[in-house]
Amino acid sequence: MVQPNETSGAPTPHPTMADVARLAGVSRPLVSMVMRDKPGPSQESKDRILAAARELGYRPNASARLLRKNRTGLIGAIFWMGSPFQVRVVQQLFTKATELGYGIALGPTSADRPTESVVAQLIEERVEALVAFNLDPASPAFQEATRRIPTVLLGEWDDSRSSDNVHVDEDEGLRLVVEHLTSLGHRDIAYVGGEGGKLGRDRAKSYERAMHAAGLADRIDVIATGFFEEDGAAAAHEYLRRDRRPTALVCGGDLTAVGLLAVLVRAGVSVPEDVSIVGFDDSYIAGLSYNQLTTVHQDVDETVDATLAAILARLEDFDRPASVIATSATLVVRATTGPAPSA
Repeated sequence: MVQPNETSGAPTPHPTMADVARLAGVSRPLVSMVMRDKPGPSQESKDRILAAARELGYRPNASARLLRKNRTGLIGAIFWMGSPFQVRVVQQLFTKATELGYGIALGPTSADRPTESVVAQLIEERVEALVAFNLDPASPAFQEATRRIPTVLLGEWDDSRSSDNVHVDEDEGLRLVVEHLTSLGHRDIAYVGGEGGKLGRDRAKSYERAMHAAGLADRIDVIATGFFEEDGAAAAHEYLRRDRRPTALVCGGDLTAVGLLAVLVRAGVSVPEDVSIVGFDDSYIAGLSYNQLTTVHQDVDETVDATLAAILARLEDFDRPASVIATSATLVVRATTGPAPSA
């Protein structure tokens, strides 16, 4: 049964615990206790709450049922194996979830395994929660999952607020990058990225805000490309074609940066004497002896801890407001940044 929204008259297709509490004239915690069959509520309160739930067509959430029925103890992880950062997060998720009594069901995506297929596979495995990197939150299969089990989106900001959201503080990370480069005398600081879905656009906006804050709005320069090595290589060729070149290149990801670095070095460009290069993620490739890439560090432990905390909180109270958690960003300075070259 679809109920009208009290303020707008629009239908509310999925009544919540708060709706039941409002109709029954009780608190939401009391409704939660009844739905989880916890001791304490009087019989009269139980009857009133259950009657309100039936009238609204409210269905107890999956997490509450899991507390009473057979549990799999599985958390589904949707990620791309080509991303060193995502792989590190999933590895640490294995370790920390095990300490809490959970296992991880892997859901790697690829051209042959799109989001819809991966979500369907994990639901068939009866996962109790889903964590997903850079997933389209409008995916029908994922949207259905958000109505049944706790879901956490990683890697990009989720404007829909349908899932808990854990994501690095990109504004802080790019502010630190621009601050570092300007302290070295750089003014012509270009951004290599801006493509690759919502994450690419969001990260480029953070660069633009950092340039504005540094008083360099008139120097904003985006070399549009994606997150992979060949994207960085293509950006390097564009840089080499320019008559006037930036003195610093800030990349949207470490993979882009190492592709850029390889092409420039082969072309005889000296890094950082001719141009400084910065990555983002601080994946293992950034610290390799032949890269030594200055980059923005994302804290894997902090990401995993925040993700598991969000899952546990929603298993306890499925209808709580979605949390938005910005994890810390720090700058790791290595060998690819140096003083701006003289004119």
